Amino acid sequence: MNTPPIYLDHQATTPLDERVLETMLPFFTSEYGNPSSQHTCGRTAARAIRTARRQVTDLVGAKNELEIVFTSGATEANHLAILGAALAVRPHGGHIVTTAIEHKAVLAACQRLVDHHGYTLTCVGVDAHGRVHAADIAAALTPSTVLVSVMHANNEIGTLQRLAAIAEITGPRGIVLHTDAAQSAGCALLDVAELGVDLASLSAHKLHGPKGIGALYIRGGTRITAQQTGGGQERGLRAGTPNVPAIVGFGAAAQLITTDAVPSPTRIRALRDRLQDRLLAAIPGAIVNGHPHRRLPGNLSLTLPRIEATELLDRLPYIAASTGSACSAGSGEPSHVLTAIGLTRDQARATLRLSIGRTTTDTEVDRAADLISRTANPPMPAPANAA
Repeated sequence: MNTPPIYLDHQATTPLDERVLETMLPFFTSEYGNPSSQHTCGRTAARAIRTARRQVTDLVGAKNELEIVFTSGATEANHLAILGAALAVRPHGGHIVTTAIEHKAVLAACQRLVDHHGYTLTCVGVDAHGRVHAADIAAALTPSTVLVSVMHANNEIGTLQRLAAIAEITGPRGIVLHTDAAQSAGCALLDVAELGVDLASLSAHKLHGPKGIGALYIRGGTRITAQQTGGGQERGLRAGTPNVPAIVGFGAAAQLITTDAVPSPTRIRALRDRLQDRLLAAIPGAIVNGHPHRRLPGNLSLTLPRIEATELLDRLPYIAASTGSACSAGSGEPSHVLTAIGLTRDQARATLRLSIGRTTTDTEVDRAADLISRTANPPMPAPANAA
C-alpha cells in the first residue's frame, strides 16, 4: 500500500472533515428535494439551506442571514462582488482600486470592468512584507472611485491587511469596500463588523468543507447587480437551483469553527513556527516572506538559495506542497505576489509555499523538515584523492 504524502498545502485546499461529509450525505440520497418546491421534500431542503446560511452568518459575524448569498465558490463571489457592486453604482465608467497582490480572480474581475465597461483601475503597491498601507489607498482615490478591493489574507505569503483602517477611509466617502476572505475565514480571523467591509468572498473548501461552494457576504444596504440571472434564487442575486449538499456542508464546516470543535489557530501557529525554525536553522540563506507576525497561522513562504522550488518538489514525492498559488500553477511565470514584495524573478521561482492545517501532526512537521532540509542541502561530493 502506498504511503500518502505529508500534506502541507492547506492554502490550496483542505481535506473534507468527516463530520461535514456525514452531514452532507442524506442530501445526496434520501433528502433530494429541490428547495424551490413547495412539497415536503422541497421544504426539507429549504430548511437545511436556512440552517447553513445561519451557520455561515455566525462564522463571519454578519448581522442576519439575508447578508449571505451562496455561490459556486470564492471566484464567483469575487466577480459578483466587484462587477455587481461597481455596475450597480455606475453602469458605465468609474474608478476602482485594488492591490498588486490580489488573487487572480479579483484582478480578472477588475480588468473586466476596464475592458467591457469603461472603468479605470489603480493597483496599489505593497511593502516588503506584503502590507498595503491605508495612506496609499487614500492617495489612489478619485471623485469617481466606486469600489476598493483588498484581500484580507494573502494566499501565498499569508499577510493580513488592516482592513478596518481602510474602511475608515472608504466608508465616509460612500465607496464600497470588498475583501477576498477565502483564506482567513477558516482560521476564525474574519469578523465583517470589526473590519468594516461591505462585501466579503468566502470558499468552503478552504475550511474543510466541500469544493464547488462559496458565499458572498453583502452588508445590508449595499447595492448589487446580479451577474447570473434566470431565476429568483438567492434573493435574485444568483440564479440556479441551489447545490443543497454542498451548502449543507459549508454550513457544517462553519459551525465546527464557531463552536471550537476543531484545533485552535494557536496550535497551528505553533506547528508552523516549529517547521519554520527547523528549516531556517538547517538551510543557510533561506528567508521567510510575508509579515513576521500579522500573517495566517499556518502559512510559511520560504525562499531557498541555490535551487528552484519546482525542482525541489520534484525531488520530494512524499511531501505535498506548492510553489505558490495553486491557481497559477503551470503558467511558467514567477508569482506576481512575490515580485510585488520585491523578490527577483529567480527568487520567486526559488520560493516554496508550505501551509499547515488542523490535520497536520507534530510527527509530519518534523519529518517534512528533515526531508526538505536534506534535499535542499545535498551532501558535498568527497574530494578526489591527490595523484
